[in-house]
Amino acid sequence: MYQGRRVLVTVAACCALAAGGGPALAAAGGGAGGASGGPTPDPAGSAGRVVDVGEGRGIRLECRGSGSPTVVLVSGTGGAADEWTTVADPARPTIAPKPGAGAVLPAVASFTRVCAYDRPGTTRFDGGPASSTPVAQPTTAAAGVRDLRAALAAGGERPPYVLVGASWGAMIAELFARTDFPRVAGLVTVDGASPYLRDTLTAAQWSDWMKKIAATDTGKGAEVPDYETSVAQIRRAPAPPRPLPAVVLTSDRPWDLGVGNSGSTWPAWLAAQDRLARELRARHVPETGSGHGIAVERPRLVVDAVREVVERARDGG
Repeated sequence: MYQGRRVLVTVAACCALAAGGGPALAAAGGGAGGASGGPTPDPAGSAGRVVDVGEGRGIRLECRGSGSPTVVLVSGTGGAADEWTTVADPARPTIAPKPGAGAVLPAVASFTRVCAYDRPGTTRFDGGPASSTPVAQPTTAAAGVRDLRAALAAGGERPPYVLVGASWGAMIAELFARTDFPRVAGLVTVDGASPYLRDTLTAAQWSDWMKKIAATDTGKGAEVPDYETSVAQIRRAPAPPRPLPAVVLTSDRPWDLGVGNSGSTWPAWLAAQDRLARELRARHVPETGSGHGIAVERPRLVVDAVREVVERARDGG
């Protein structure tokens, strides 16, 4: 599986950054700027635009296609919108993914409206900082929801929304669905993190993970999730009054958070995926032939899951 910058800069990224990650992490740790200052201009030829979300801040939003519901793609930790426009070459697994028509965003745009965005502190695959205005770190799921709502409103993107969350992005998507239920038509998680990790990891593993995150240098402006606070935010939020159309995609090629000396976190990750699928009453796809970066490794699986949820939403759930 692809083991480059973006796959590593997901749930496990906070740990790796704190430990001083190697070359694959260099782009993620640098160039994001400080916690203040204006947004970086979009790279030449980009289809995105920076929308004004207030308080002197801008968030880059990239939307394509037409139709309803609008699919909203929410990347993992450190992942800019290009997480959804690039594809890994299975024949060359060590080479960084490249833009392709088979990537998630352009493929979904063939059957409905779809948007992706750059959260503050994220990094593009080319190593450059995202165009969104940096903010102080760490961040929370609730802050992610506020920014996403503001970006969609500023961009004139209308509900209903189907939310697609990868890794850390799944926690933002879940909280959005819980707190804005009437405007959400469906949910897809792509090897998504969830509050259940708080229960399935051992106490030592969770503690080691939180210590790694706390030790991350937030002065560089790179995105750092506050999982402890975010778990509490999601658990306090009311569950949707009825189940949404949902699909849970789970990696089946083992990977690890790499925290402490208390054993592999892989079994806990799988157990949390099972519990998330049961909670959402989702169709669970545990055989994906992919590592953690399903969106770039197996984009067709993600597109098919999104299409399924979109069609169910169009049919009334």
